[in-house]
Amino acid sequence: MRLALFQPDIPQNLGAALRLGACLDTPVDVIEPCGFPFSDAGVRRAAMDYGALAELNRHASWADFLNSSGRKAGRLVLFTTKGAEPLHGFEFRHGDTLLFGRESSGVPEDVHAAADARVFIPLAPGARSLNLTVSAAIALSEALRQTNGFPKGAPRV
Repeated sequence: MRLALFQPDIPQNLGAALRLGACLDTPVDVIEPCGFPFSDAGVRRAAMDYGALAELNRHASWADFLNSSGRKAGRLVLFTTKGAEPLHGFEFRHGDTLLFGRESSGVPEDVHAAADARVFIPLAPGARSLNLTVSAAIALSEALRQTNGFPKGAPRV
């Protein structure tokens, strides 16, 4: 399983996604350009000391991401408000890459077209969207649950 963020706009979301990836032993791919300097203090603040534990893969462009070795295996599963299938009905597989778009605008049509599947997280009537990293955590948790992919670490108290 992998998390991929397409041109993220908010440094704190990237930092939180790095922390999520580190804690759940999931690589994080960042498809640039970002809407902020990648070295932004907000990234470091949100990632806290987990940033060093995260497996971060930076890609200069969408084309670079598509041609990367980590992208060669598994399906590309796009999370979008224009999704065709609800999260609770989707069957994840080992090797899937969970792709999340820009906070401000999602992803362009060519990225939609490249996805093997489109999934949405059902929301209450009147709710517009969830925070990017909250969405990623919900999706990754379900994907790891279905594939028995959670880390095997001891419980913490």
